[in-house]
Amino acid sequence: MTLRAPNIRPIIRALDEAAINRIAAGEVVERPASAVKELVENALDAGAKRIAVEYSAGGKMLIRVSDDGCGMTPEDLPLAIARHATSKIDGSDLLNIRSFGFRGEALASLGSVGRLTLTSRAEGFEGASLTVAGGRQAEIRPAAASRGTSVELRDLFYATPARLKFLRTDRSEAQAIAEVIKRLAMAEPQVGFTLTEITEGNGPRTIFRADPQSGDFFDALHSRLADVLGRDFIDNALKIDVERDGLRLTGYAALPTYSRGSSVQQFVCVNGRPVLDRVLLGALRVAYYDFLSRDRHPAAVLNLICDPERVDVNVHPTKSEVRFREPEAARSLIITGLRTALSGAGHRASTTVADATLAAMRPEAVAQTSLNYPRIYQMDRPSPASLGRAYAYQAPEPQKLEASGFAETPSARFEPVLQDPINAPLGAARAQVHENYIIAQTATGMVIVDQHAAHERLVYERLKRQMAETGIKAQALLIPEIVELSPSDATRLLDIAQDLAALGLTVEPFGGSAIAVRETPAILGNVSAAALLRDVLDELSDLGQSQSVQTKMEAILSRMACHGSIRSGRQMRAEEMNALLREMEATPHSGQCNHGRPTYVELKLHDIERLFGRR
Repeated sequence: MTLRAPNIRPIIRALDEAAINRIAAGEVVERPASAVKELVENALDAGAKRIAVEYSAGGKMLIRVSDDGCGMTPEDLPLAIARHATSKIDGSDLLNIRSFGFRGEALASLGSVGRLTLTSRAEGFEGASLTVAGGRQAEIRPAAASRGTSVELRDLFYATPARLKFLRTDRSEAQAIAEVIKRLAMAEPQVGFTLTEITEGNGPRTIFRADPQSGDFFDALHSRLADVLGRDFIDNALKIDVERDGLRLTGYAALPTYSRGSSVQQFVCVNGRPVLDRVLLGALRVAYYDFLSRDRHPAAVLNLICDPERVDVNVHPTKSEVRFREPEAARSLIITGLRTALSGAGHRASTTVADATLAAMRPEAVAQTSLNYPRIYQMDRPSPASLGRAYAYQAPEPQKLEASGFAETPSARFEPVLQDPINAPLGAARAQVHENYIIAQTATGMVIVDQHAAHERLVYERLKRQMAETGIKAQALLIPEIVELSPSDATRLLDIAQDLAALGLTVEPFGGSAIAVRETPAILGNVSAAALLRDVLDELSDLGQSQSVQTKMEAILSRMACHGSIRSGRQMRAEEMNALLREMEATPHSGQCNHGRPTYVELKLHDIERLFGRR
């Protein structure tokens, strides 16, 4: 359908400057948060060390960005609001971009759709102010100002009122502004940021504040992330610093057990520029593929550093997308760098697991606050020798036990065992409850282990190691097991029969849609071939066709590991439980099962005592 009249030749016209600027504004300034992003990036390019952002009505009525950067002279102001005028580049090389801004569109676009006032002073010059409203420029006026620049934008989109209808509520727009500031604050930890909301009647309210951080980059970033993402993230994050083929990846990535329900804590920068790049975010997801279920998302703050000529940032007017000359190199560095860091974490699990456990065990807060419990003073903790003497003194005499008809069994004796691995990270096994949970005592508390989840991860890591080194050893079945499947399922399995053979699972056609299973992975022991094949088929269905062969094989191994792990409900001897704990300590990634859930919970003694009101 066309809106022009038929049989009428259209006339080609040159658009005026105002129309051109408003079209550009539609690309650069989608919402108030876009305007904040452009103005703050200009401040960073000006060398600012402190940036203050104020807004009102979600940024629709007022946006003000003030900085202490290099500032501008009165002669610079008209050029600053001219379209395609910039101090960032000279136009000779669009691939060697080393600044946030370079297109010279932001101020011109903002001045065409709102009421823009630009006030600035450079060192050694007088301050000056220039106002632009709906594309109409006023005269330059003297202004009292300290060194730096202040940009005030009022009535955004007043010149294009139709755009206002597409904006969300004030609350939603304010949240988007806060998100932009936090992303830039993480990208520039040595710069101070303040975000303030101005409301009628209530005065200004500080929404976010991050003071400039000192020290080297990692020290500054560590402190900044604690301010932005919270102490929980940084307490459970791993330092990332890897370099290969001229690319360097830095930042922090959280342990798998600190996963999130969405991708809200995934932040990626390229040469310090926050981006939303599908290649990089996809690589982040793949790096955690082995440790998280599909409904969980990793948390990470990463910065990929490379020669500016190896990445094109001029892909989109908002500069949120980039294009790499060698995308596979960037993707590979993220995957291998993160997996190496996760392997180095060993059996470590996030502290939030213990916090959640303690929170679930504590009584309701109302009950605690409604009663005034007196302070309980504790004596010094007795030594193991003192405990042993106390236990011996309190134990009943043998003849009294026999006379009463009760004999003390070894499992009920209270004897402190001093020659055991209590100082090991996961401690010494003390008991098994509900035939699934191992209780271990450590030097500083206790550990509760999910035996099935833990052994499932251990078996999976063994299978991966075998596949990488010598191939998975197969165990021939005395009598091949025949499994009846649907024709489509049988075809899917036979299509990858060669890959399955490398995993120790040998299948052959047996007429019609039947499959003969001749060998199974030896490490799994005696397993049901039919159940194993159905698990493989389920995994193939979940993965779809988009995953690589390697990813599919690892996913199938993960499903296989479930068959060879210690089942819930099986009683374990003390030596078996301790052997499991020692293997967990020596195996990377054993802190979480194949689906990202924790395999153990560690509780410190002082937290346990607090539960019972002893502290």
